[in-house]
Amino acid sequence: EVQLVESGGGLVQAGGSLRLSCAASGFTLDDYFIGWFRQAPGEEREGVSCISSSDGKTHYADSVKGRFTISSDNAKNTVYLQMNSLKPEDTAVYYCAAGLYSGTYYWGFRDDYDYWGQGTQVTVSS
Repeated sequence: EVQLVESGGGLVQAGGSLRLSCAASGFTLDDYFIGWFRQAPGEEREGVSCISSSDGKTHYADSVKGRFTISSDNAKNTVYLQMNSLKPEDTAVYYCAAGLYSGTYYWGFRDDYDYWGQGTQVTVSS
């Protein structure tokens, strides 16, 4: 059974840091690209970052470049999102998602992902 489980969310003050984890089971990260998305109340779900072991690339939304870092530990089948210099506008439910790598993918396009986690809440207070 394929499963993605996010953890690491919480409440933090502006300027603080959190590290989110996405533990994958039922498949290997070697074959998938893993994305982080977020959804704030009343907003659409948006792509934050993505990592692919298959092509060795990472991707970031402009709003988080220089503040967030995505990484993976394939031995643990886990992807991390280190979030620094957090802002109130980063408040959202954060989801990880997995898409089967086939050579071409649009990392910010939700339909390119096959599996989704349940999400973890991140709240940044001002």
